[in-house]
Amino acid sequence: MAIPVTAEGKRKMQEELDVLLARIPVIAKQIEEAREKGDLRENAEYHAAREDMSMTNARLSELKSKLANSQVVDESQIDTSRVAFGAKIDLQEGRGKAETWYLVGEGEDDPLENRILTSSPMGSALLGKKLGDVVEVKAPMGTIKFTIKKIVY
Repeated sequence: MAIPVTAEGKRKMQEELDVLLARIPVIAKQIEEAREKGDLRENAEYHAAREDMSMTNARLSELKSKLANSQVVDESQIDTSRVAFGAKIDLQEGRGKAETWYLVGEGEDDPLENRILTSSPMGSALLGKKLGDVVEVKAPMGTIKFTIKKIVY
Protein backbone atom coordinates (compact mmCIF):
# COMPACT_ATOMS: atom_id res chain seq x y z
CA MET A 1 0.00 0.00 0.00
CA ALA A 2 1.41 3.37 -1.02
CA ILE A 3 2.01 5.93 1.71
CA PRO A 4 1.21 9.47 0.50
CA VAL A 5 3.99 12.00 1.13
CA THR A 6 4.97 15.40 -0.14
CA ALA A 7 8.29 15.83 -1.89
CA GLU A 8 9.51 17.62 1.28
CA GLY A 9 8.45 14.70 3.49
CA LYS A 10 10.26 12.20 1.29
CA ARG A 11 13.39 14.38 1.32
CA LYS A 12 13.32 14.57 5.15
CA MET A 13 13.02 10.79 5.46
CA GLN A 14 15.93 10.30 3.05
CA GLU A 15 18.06 12.79 5.01
CA GLU A 16 17.35 10.95 8.26
CA LEU A 17 18.20 7.64 6.57
CA ASP A 18 21.53 9.06 5.36
CA VAL A 19 22.39 10.32 8.86
CA LEU A 20 21.59 6.94 10.41
CA LEU A 21 23.61 5.07 7.78
CA ALA A 22 26.60 7.29 8.59
CA ARG A 23 26.21 6.48 12.32
CA ILE A 24 26.46 2.69 11.86
CA PRO A 25 30.28 2.60 11.48
CA VAL A 26 30.69 4.99 14.44
CA ILE A 27 28.54 2.78 16.68
CA ALA A 28 30.34 -0.34 15.44
CA LYS A 29 33.65 1.24 16.46
CA GLN A 30 32.22 2.07 19.91
CA ILE A 31 31.18 -1.56 20.33
CA GLU A 32 34.61 -2.76 19.26
CA GLU A 33 36.40 -0.40 21.66
CA ALA A 34 34.13 -1.37 24.56
CA ARG A 35 34.61 -5.06 23.77
CA GLU A 36 38.40 -4.61 24.06
CA LYS A 37 37.99 -3.44 27.68
CA GLY A 38 37.26 -6.95 28.88
CA ASP A 39 34.34 -8.42 30.80
CA LEU A 40 31.20 -7.66 28.78
CA ARG A 41 28.73 -8.57 31.54
CA GLU A 42 29.51 -5.44 33.53
CA ASN A 43 30.62 -3.17 30.68
CA ALA A 44 28.09 -0.31 30.54
CA GLU A 45 29.73 1.25 27.47
CA TYR A 46 29.37 -2.01 25.56
CA HIS A 47 25.71 -2.45 26.50
CA ALA A 48 24.88 1.18 25.69
CA ALA A 49 26.57 0.92 22.28
CA ARG A 50 24.77 -2.37 21.52
CA GLU A 51 21.43 -0.80 22.45
CA ASP A 52 22.22 2.25 20.30
CA MET A 53 23.02 -0.07 17.38
CA SER A 54 19.79 -1.98 17.87
CA MET A 55 17.67 1.18 17.97
CA THR A 56 19.48 2.65 14.96
CA ASN A 57 18.96 -0.53 12.93
CA ALA A 58 15.27 -0.62 13.86
CA ARG A 59 14.78 2.99 12.73
CA LEU A 60 16.77 2.29 9.54
CA SER A 61 14.50 -0.62 8.75
CA GLU A 62 11.39 1.48 9.40
CA LEU A 63 12.63 4.35 7.20
CA LYS A 64 13.65 2.02 4.35
CA SER A 65 10.18 0.47 4.41
CA LYS A 66 8.43 3.86 4.45
CA LEU A 67 10.60 5.17 1.60
CA ALA A 68 10.02 2.03 -0.47
CA ASN A 69 6.25 2.38 -0.02
CA SER A 70 5.99 6.17 -0.25
CA GLN A 71 4.39 7.92 -3.17
CA VAL A 72 4.84 11.64 -3.73
CA VAL A 73 1.39 13.17 -4.18
CA ASP A 74 0.83 15.43 -7.18
CA GLU A 75 -0.85 18.30 -5.38
CA SER A 76 -2.13 19.75 -8.67
CA GLN A 77 -4.54 16.77 -8.93
CA ILE A 78 -6.25 17.46 -5.57
CA ASP A 79 -9.84 18.75 -5.39
CA THR A 80 -9.14 21.94 -3.45
CA SER A 81 -12.79 22.44 -2.48
CA ARG A 82 -12.49 19.55 -0.01
CA VAL A 83 -10.03 18.60 2.71
CA ALA A 84 -7.37 16.26 1.33
CA PHE A 85 -3.71 15.41 1.77
CA GLY A 86 -1.56 18.56 1.93
CA ALA A 87 -4.38 20.84 3.13
CA LYS A 88 -3.93 23.67 5.59
CA ILE A 89 -7.20 23.86 7.52
CA ASP A 90 -8.48 26.41 10.02
CA LEU A 91 -10.67 24.65 12.59
CA GLN A 92 -12.80 26.23 15.28
CA GLU A 93 -13.91 24.32 18.36
CA GLY A 94 -17.17 25.74 19.67
CA ARG A 95 -16.86 29.49 20.03
CA GLY A 96 -13.10 29.38 20.55
CA LYS A 97 -10.43 30.84 18.34
CA ALA A 98 -9.73 28.99 15.09
CA GLU A 99 -6.50 26.97 14.94
CA THR A 100 -4.58 26.03 11.83
CA TRP A 101 -3.88 22.34 11.17
CA TYR A 102 -1.92 20.69 8.35
CA LEU A 103 -2.65 17.26 6.85
CA VAL A 104 0.71 15.73 6.06
CA GLY A 105 2.34 12.44 5.17
CA GLU A 106 4.87 10.17 6.85
CA GLY A 107 7.95 11.96 8.12
CA GLU A 108 6.25 15.36 8.30
CA ASP A 109 3.89 14.84 11.23
CA ASP A 110 4.43 16.87 14.38
CA PRO A 111 1.43 17.17 16.70
CA LEU A 112 3.06 20.04 18.61
CA GLU A 113 3.08 22.02 15.35
CA ASN A 114 -0.47 20.91 14.41
CA ARG A 115 0.92 18.75 11.58
CA ILE A 116 -1.13 15.54 11.58
CA LEU A 117 -1.17 12.43 9.44
CA THR A 118 -4.11 11.80 7.16
CA SER A 119 -4.26 8.34 8.79
CA SER A 120 -4.65 9.79 12.32
CA PRO A 121 -8.14 9.85 13.87
CA MET A 122 -8.39 13.61 13.33
CA GLY A 123 -6.91 13.45 9.82
CA SER A 124 -9.29 10.66 8.83
CA ALA A 125 -12.29 12.61 10.19
CA LEU A 126 -11.29 15.69 8.16
CA LEU A 127 -10.70 13.99 4.79
CA GLY A 128 -13.31 14.85 2.18
CA LYS A 129 -15.02 17.54 4.26
CA LYS A 130 -15.91 20.99 2.85
CA LEU A 131 -15.79 24.56 4.13
CA GLY A 132 -18.36 25.04 6.92
CA ASP A 133 -18.71 21.32 7.69
CA VAL A 134 -18.76 20.24 11.32
CA VAL A 135 -16.32 17.43 12.03
CA GLU A 136 -16.55 15.11 15.01
CA VAL A 137 -13.27 13.63 16.27
CA LYS A 138 -13.27 10.87 18.86
CA ALA A 139 -10.64 11.59 21.49
CA PRO A 140 -9.79 9.90 24.81
CA MET A 141 -11.61 12.69 26.68
CA GLY A 142 -14.71 12.38 24.47
CA THR A 143 -15.91 13.57 21.09
CA ILE A 144 -14.68 16.98 19.97
CA LYS A 145 -16.57 19.01 17.35
CA PHE A 146 -14.76 21.35 14.98
CA THR A 147 -16.11 23.63 12.26
CA ILE A 148 -14.00 24.00 9.11
CA LYS A 149 -13.41 27.72 8.66
CA LYS A 150 -10.80 27.70 5.88
CA ILE A 151 -9.11 25.25 3.48
CA VAL A 152 -5.90 26.26 1.70
CA TYR A 153 -3.45 24.32 -0.47
